[in-house]
Amino acid sequence: MFKVGFTGTQVGCTPEQKATLRLRFALMREQSGQCEFHHGDCIGADQDAHGEAVAAFFATVGHPPLATSKRAFTRNDSEREAKEYLERNRDIVNETYGLIACPKFGMEELRSGTWATVRYARKLKRPIMIVHSDGSCRFENV
Repeated sequence: MFKVGFTGTQVGCTPEQKATLRLRFALMREQSGQCEFHHGDCIGADQDAHGEAVAAFFATVGHPPLATSKRAFTRNDSEREAKEYLERNRDIVNETYGLIACPKFGMEELRSGTWATVRYARKLKRPIMIVHSDGSCRFENV
């Protein structure tokens, strides 16, 4: 089973990012058969990407935050224990083979959970796909 992690902005995905996710998820499913999608179960991009993953028939795994004010409460096939943001983001990277990121801005930000998760995936040399707001992709460690 192919396991992919996700991180993204609480503002949500742009229509172009959603279209790119839809295409990439279809390709992953076609190439890998069974796929598992791990996300942080927050409002915004996590919720948007979860919908695209479900539509592509991925199994979903939620890694919820302890703080429930920004939680999306998506319906997942399985759910991990709620943890602090940084810890659960690292769990998402640790439990998957690669990371998809949908950041708010194309430039890396220091005080951003999305970019902190990308930096952690880089440290572990995981394949990363960064989907920019215009739907274009940048690949790292592929």
